Amino acid sequence: MGFSGELVFGRSERPLIEAPVFGGAQEDDEGGITAWWPRPGGWQMWQFHGTFPGRTEDVLRAVVEWTGAPACVASVHDSDVALVSGLQPGGDEWDAWLNLRIAAEMLDRPLAELKASVPADARRALAWARSAGIGDGAAATTIEEVMRSHETFVEELFDTLLDRLGFPAASDPEADG
Repeated sequence: MGFSGELVFGRSERPLIEAPVFGGAQEDDEGGITAWWPRPGGWQMWQFHGTFPGRTEDVLRAVVEWTGAPACVASVHDSDVALVSGLQPGGDEWDAWLNLRIAAEMLDRPLAELKASVPADARRALAWARSAGIGDGAAATTIEEVMRSHETFVEELFDTLLDRLGFPAASDPEADG
């Protein structure tokens, strides 16, 4: 059985877990809340096993408001499929499914319908990254390729999407010191 829960990605000088929306939650390496390797510039990702107490959209808005920076959340189901939702200050939103074939099966929607939304999803994701000062060298076609691809673990596909959008690569903080 794979991971089911939320991956929260954003930029802050403080750990995102300190955002008031998380109600004082603490990192728990035993399987509750864990930090992924950070990315330069204050970019960080937190993995929440299970679902948030409340709507993902509300959590995303609260994180953007608290950080003043773009953020996104990948809602992952059993490591098979994810709905990625992004928001930037000012309210521009986007979302996209990862692992489209599985998403189509899960949603009982035609795969062609999900594939048809990929170009617009990729353009909105790239605009979101550019609002963060990232992605000037990224091409929408590269983002489309990622959105149309498949990985056994959708979390890896989400990480690849962030890479292709132009966010700095994550690095092991212990290796940096």
